[in-house]
Amino acid sequence: MTDQAYLGVERSASGKRWELRPVDERLAAAISQSRGLPDIVGRAIVGRGIGLEDIEGFLNPSLRDQMPDPMHLRGMEEGVSRLLHAIQNGEKVAVFGDYDVDGATSSALFRRYFGALGLPLQVYIPDRIAEGYGPNAPALLKLHRDGVRLVITVDCGITAFDPLTAAKEAGLDVIVVDHHAAEPRLPAASAVINPNRLDDDSPHGYLAAVGVTFLVLVALNRALREAGWFKQRREPDLRQLLDIVALGTVADVVALRGLNRVLTAQGLKVLAQRRNVGLRALADVAGMDEMPGTYHLGFLLGPRINAGGRVGEPSLGADLLSTEDEGAARDIARRLDGYNAERKEIEAQCLEQAIDIAEDRGIGEHLVYVGAEGWHPGVIGIVAGRLKERYNRPACVVAFENGVGKGSGRSVEGVDLGAHVIAARQSDLLMNGGGHKMAAGFSVAEGQSEAFAAFLEERISAELAGAPIRPRLSLDGGLSVSGATLDLIGSLENLAPFGMGNAEPRFALPNARVAHADVVGTDHVRCRIAGEGGASLKAIAFRCADQEMGSLLLSARGGAPIHLAGRLRVDRWQGREQPQLMIDDAATTN
Repeated sequence: MTDQAYLGVERSASGKRWELRPVDERLAAAISQSRGLPDIVGRAIVGRGIGLEDIEGFLNPSLRDQMPDPMHLRGMEEGVSRLLHAIQNGEKVAVFGDYDVDGATSSALFRRYFGALGLPLQVYIPDRIAEGYGPNAPALLKLHRDGVRLVITVDCGITAFDPLTAAKEAGLDVIVVDHHAAEPRLPAASAVINPNRLDDDSPHGYLAAVGVTFLVLVALNRALREAGWFKQRREPDLRQLLDIVALGTVADVVALRGLNRVLTAQGLKVLAQRRNVGLRALADVAGMDEMPGTYHLGFLLGPRINAGGRVGEPSLGADLLSTEDEGAARDIARRLDGYNAERKEIEAQCLEQAIDIAEDRGIGEHLVYVGAEGWHPGVIGIVAGRLKERYNRPACVVAFENGVGKGSGRSVEGVDLGAHVIAARQSDLLMNGGGHKMAAGFSVAEGQSEAFAAFLEERISAELAGAPIRPRLSLDGGLSVSGATLDLIGSLENLAPFGMGNAEPRFALPNARVAHADVVGTDHVRCRIAGEGGASLKAIAFRCADQEMGSLLLSARGGAPIHLAGRLRVDRWQGREQPQLMIDDAATTN
């Protein structure tokens, strides 16, 4: 934390302290000059930990230069050997995937790869409500009775001890491909491939499951080549799968740095070619009519893929991403779009109730924890994310039914929620649970729910050494209205793709004068910011009309200046392009 708040903002309208990213100004100037970039862009690059030796790889991410040897991962050799044996001997293979986007994309990768080999592959996605998260013994044993000899779990399985033991005892081989936090004990499996195994020193623990799956396919493809499989067969082009990898990576909100950044950057190029029949149909349904970016993956395509697992049919996402049938793709895309609209309605109702409950019972110093009967388990993760944003602390939302709560949590920087949930399970407070630093899922007996909430509060407090959570907003510098130009936005696009771990540059507009402000849609605030010499800038703040920030923006129109903070985007309307500020925060000037 810096000693002095930027522009003196200790507490903004959203409750955050504004801080300027500390950078080496000489290094920032050197990068700007060597690359012909504006000074503020060089500063933003250095603020993301990029030095002169890293700048080429950062600005021009290349798989050729940055792809690791997949065999460095623990379990990869055993896993690839077992897969190779299954393929060469014509064994029946199935994938058991999670019902979210990471699971759907990982499942689709395997299905598309096996399809390119001319081999069948069964995909099994469990029902969120009926079966819950991860492998379960009844499903695995049914696959075995149906003739499956090898199951690959993707985006799940690392803590599925009992189900995988049952599978092993029945004679079913399992390969676990996962990225969630592991425990010292590993499940009974032919291979466990997870960069977050405690005995794995891989630097790629930030990968989503779909990234780990891609590495598995790279290693498997090489093994098949060395075994002579492609001497009379066409070798699959793995690069054409990168659009799916990018979708899973962005939608799972993992850090867009290192290999993730490369996979996403290259995947967006493949996505722009519109070769994947399912993604093309989904993009059309979502009204995506511009060059794809991480926004489209995270906010247009990802939620629709997720909707099948949340409130609809869990297999639809994997089916869409792996089909080659244009008609089937259009039908699935329309169904997913409908489920997404339904999900929004359910989510809005649940969020309203969750806010009422949270404020009635009081917000914990380090945690928001709410639960109720009748909430749909498919939306509680999204609602937890909304509560986290609203109250600036980790949030857990639990849907109770028949004495059992299915819960989902979202965390903030500095709190490892997944580790605390695992600790609670190991302390017999949970029926099941796991996750990673920023997100977790769990099942809890209703009678243990309050004890679990107290356990989390105590653990988080200890992790933070008793200090209150002090949310911060990191800024890359200050801008004037006239300085927010299309040219600057073009230069900033060199830093893309943006996401977790590579935040989109955010700037402050000090002493901004709000010439106009009104509410649009349900609760968005649209503004026009006036600058010197008649300059003006369009701006919009989402989902804030009923909050302190919305009130400040609306009350500032035509009045005293306020400080604004946000990201610059190009607004395209009726063929015209102009800069627009996406307002993230606001603060008074005194």
